[in-house]
Amino acid sequence: MDKLIVIAGSGSYPRLVVEGAKKAGVERVDVLAVKGSTERATCKAADGVHRIALGGIAEGIRWMGEQGYGGAILAGQINPLSLFRGKFDDEVKRWLAELPVKNAHSIFGKLIEKIEAAGVTVLPASLYMDEHIPGVGALTRRTLSDGEKSDVKHAVDVARDVGRHDIGQTVMVRSGMVLAVEAFEGTNAAIRRGGKLAGRGSVVFKAAREGHDMRFDIPVVGLKTLKKMKKAGATALAFQAGRLVLLDRAEVISFADRHGIAIEGVESGLPPAPLRP
Repeated sequence: MDKLIVIAGSGSYPRLVVEGAKKAGVERVDVLAVKGSTERATCKAADGVHRIALGGIAEGIRWMGEQGYGGAILAGQINPLSLFRGKFDDEVKRWLAELPVKNAHSIFGKLIEKIEAAGVTVLPASLYMDEHIPGVGALTRRTLSDGEKSDVKHAVDVARDVGRHDIGQTVMVRSGMVLAVEAFEGTNAAIRRGGKLAGRGSVVFKAAREGHDMRFDIPVVGLKTLKKMKKAGATALAFQAGRLVLLDRAEVISFADRHGIAIEGVESGLPPAPLRP
């Protein structure tokens, strides 16, 4: 691929995609930056930047279609509240009105439909993230205790079942009791909610459902997540190996080791996220 566009939300994830793509030999990597969300470092890493307001995504899609990009990658977070409070143009409002059910899959699915109708293929959000997608096994000095392993097993079952309804990616469990399942509020808010019930000793599990569309909303964990876990009293983080992006890896592991939090990738039996087109 000689020309790629990264549609960049907040956080360091979009920058890592840009850097990974350039390292893999993509000749030109541009960024479609969302005003108020995309970080300056992401724009600085790119070869070119086109800025839009979140409400003007339709204009951004038309612009991408005119540029002849070989592919697009959606990366980074968009605040879920913006979908309710954002000042969208009439065209985007019509798109949203067409959706009888609104969740990550339906909303981003509609966005991808419009991007590809403009002539740009949307690629998996895991591409070029080789260094940031961990496999099976413990990442920390402390491994899961027997009790934590049991809770993770229960969380795996719960995540599989609720995933069929396109609900969340995070399940929080303590002593066999489900404390929180992520809805539309995001991982950190779900952890905070579960922590109010449990105190110390809960586990957090992150998962992508079977058949998950890796072009968007791939599970992501970073240092902010670990800090929320510590504050909530969670003592372990488990995730599907090969199906999660770990940001700030060195900082995350160092923080977890200092505070006795175990982090471990578990085998899911599902396909790993793709790393190349």
